[in-house]
Amino acid sequence: MSRPPVEPIFDRTPSPFGAMPAEPMVHDASVQALRQRTVNFAAKRYADMMFVTGLDRATADAHFRWRPLTIPAGLRARLPAGVGKEAVAASALAEAAHKAGRIVIETDAADRRVTVRWNDAALGTVTGTALGRAGYGGILLGEHGEPGFDPVPVPRALPDAGLSWPLGQAVDAPPAPTGALAAAMDAFFAGSSGLYAVVVASPTRILAERYSAFGRPDRATPSWSMTKAITSTLIGRLIHEGWLNSVYDPAPAPLWRDPRGIHQLITIDHLLRMRAGLGFPVRHEGGAVTLGFENSSVYQDGRDAFEAAQRSIVATVPGAVFRYINSGLNVLGAIIRDRIEQRGLPYHGTVYGMLADRLGMHSYQHSADIVGNFIASGAGFATARDYAKLGVLYLNDGVWNGERLLPEGWADYALTATHTGTSYAACFRTNSDRLFPDLPDDAAWASGASDQRIFILRGAQLTVTVTNETDHPVDLAALNRLVATAIEGYG
Repeated sequence: MSRPPVEPIFDRTPSPFGAMPAEPMVHDASVQALRQRTVNFAAKRYADMMFVTGLDRATADAHFRWRPLTIPAGLRARLPAGVGKEAVAASALAEAAHKAGRIVIETDAADRRVTVRWNDAALGTVTGTALGRAGYGGILLGEHGEPGFDPVPVPRALPDAGLSWPLGQAVDAPPAPTGALAAAMDAFFAGSSGLYAVVVASPTRILAERYSAFGRPDRATPSWSMTKAITSTLIGRLIHEGWLNSVYDPAPAPLWRDPRGIHQLITIDHLLRMRAGLGFPVRHEGGAVTLGFENSSVYQDGRDAFEAAQRSIVATVPGAVFRYINSGLNVLGAIIRDRIEQRGLPYHGTVYGMLADRLGMHSYQHSADIVGNFIASGAGFATARDYAKLGVLYLNDGVWNGERLLPEGWADYALTATHTGTSYAACFRTNSDRLFPDLPDDAAWASGASDQRIFILRGAQLTVTVTNETDHPVDLAALNRLVATAIEGYG
């Protein structure tokens, strides 16, 4: 009997597993790409401020800050000598170009559209666009003119708004805070010019709240990575409903189905705890290539966030290294979408229906990417009162209005730091590193860029929510004192 020919270079055995692993994403760090990301992020920020939060143009202008761009770096969190200088230059150039009138920011209230143009004699005109659409937050289009999906209104199944908080929206005016808490709030607001709101609540009522001149109870404000806590909680909901089995199973991402692929070593727990080892090649101006671990380009590129995340390579042994990235959370977002659509359910409405609407978070909305994925790593919006409801869910050990929404033990799992090397838990931060020295060891919080936070203080049965404008500093020492004072007064 003749033997089949043997391929001397690569195994030709037919694969019964369908599609092969996806080609890796390569991050473009050229000067042109950096400039594109600069105008893209500016467009999204204006769309968020004006068409989601509801600020007028003058207030948006006053709040906006040009954010320094970063190029994804390797495990040492810094780039090798001689590469990456373009990012620093691009950030400085943007502010100067804006002051000189070479960057123009156009806002169209009728279409809820923002267009940012950077005119340069050498590089030409670079244009970034973003849209505000109800239920989809600020949609970054980047260099594209229109989204790749139809952002039709999302049906929301919400409880009676007249019910008392937290089940509804009705809030009895809380009594005046004690002198100590009032003084702590005074100090916190005085040292944190971007604050929208502070809300202190128990599982049954709002105990104290304060708003700035541009904040108010019905104003949905940016949360950035507090959205990671929403995504983690959605994973808990899928496990409770039986749509996923365990956080310790291999992560069933749609592009990771081949059982021979190295991505099979990544569990859902690795993704939740930032230990998946996902990275990608970064191509710099001049052609140098380095290894990068992404942190922000999901908010700067007008592309499919879920596909890009799944095309990350496995750069370190899964579970071995903590590295805070957004890619892993958007892999989880792809899993959530896949599990919903496998059941023939509408994706957008089901995401809201599984969590935000169950908690009566009337104001909450995710931001969508250009193809309609709800970005799982950040850029959600809600009022401070509605964000406090997520804190109440965890104070109640995953039970809401008498019904268990999360698996027993999920709160312990999600709010407990990984066993070594970091204070990070499963998309929540913990106080194990004593960042807030006057708070108890069991304090945990959802955390977003620019110090948005939802504190979960299980021993005191309190939650404290802080909402803040993007890229505005917060007085953390004053925040430590405020939360400690709330515990002393109400815990």
